[in-house]
Amino acid sequence: MAVDANLHHDHTDPSPTMSLNRVAFSATVHCLTGCAIGEVLGIVIGTALGWGTAPTILLAVALAFLFGYALTMLPLLRSGMAFGTALGLALASDTASITIMEIVDNLIMLAIPGAMDAGLTGLLFWGSLAISLLIAGAFAFPVNRWLIARGRGHAVVHASHGH
Repeated sequence: MAVDANLHHDHTDPSPTMSLNRVAFSATVHCLTGCAIGEVLGIVIGTALGWGTAPTILLAVALAFLFGYALTMLPLLRSGMAFGTALGLALASDTASITIMEIVDNLIMLAIPGAMDAGLTGLLFWGSLAISLLIAGAFAFPVNRWLIARGRGHAVVHASHGH
């Protein structure tokens, strides 16, 4: 079944006036922001502590999920939503997107020769990280679009905001 470029006006709409692509792009950028914060922080901490590649990546991935979920949960919690409900919405809306981004981002970082060993002051490291995050976002966009078109993913969070 083909999905129209514009959302249909029903109860699953994140916003009846926003196109599906725009909502999916916004959701992807939102998840990518949390992933980027966690990735950078994890790599900075791992590098500063002299950790190897594997523990540094594990920390970066854990922090990417933490910050991705936190960015979704904060506005929900501020609106008075219970923590458990907000956590459930964050898990439902962000897990697929963050998982895809983390797999793609880390595979690219590992595939670029010297990127993980370039150090925090190296242009190779930061350039590789920026490129890998952008490519990861491009891989997550169609998944977010597919989920939102079916009333899942960030559509659930938007519905809880009353959009």
